[in-house]
Amino acid sequence: MDLSNLQPAAGSKQSDNFRRGRGHGSGNGKTAGKGHKGQKARSGAPRPGFEGGQMPLYRRLPKRGFKCRNSKIMIGINLSALEVFDNDAVVSVETLIEKGIVKNPRDGVKILGNGELTKKLTVQANAFSASAKEKIEALGGKAEVI
Repeated sequence: MDLSNLQPAAGSKQSDNFRRGRGHGSGNGKTAGKGHKGQKARSGAPRPGFEGGQMPLYRRLPKRGFKCRNSKIMIGINLSALEVFDNDAVVSVETLIEKGIVKNPRDGVKILGNGELTKKLTVQANAFSASAKEKIEALGGKAEVI
């Protein structure tokens, strides 16, 4: 392999710099890919979603509520669920998935303080409630935010 053998991956080179309407020798002359007549052949064709004066779908459907774009869906896990781990184990999102405690971690996992913990664990999660952190550290474990 040297510089003289380099070439782009198959199908990766596509130019949007194609000159339309420059004669039929170019393969895209005359109607320039717009077909014959009609609204879409002319300049000022309607915007996407326009339904010819009929009430468009996005206005016919009811709008309700508010959806925050920045919200994150955290999966809550109680301390009592961490009892399945051995003493001095490192508990991470991956190990929670392996044990079947979490199926889909979505945007992260938060450890909640419900239940009792009897083992010293190093817990690595996206967030901790104050009581969960307190209970983990009371047993000599660590609560690490990833």
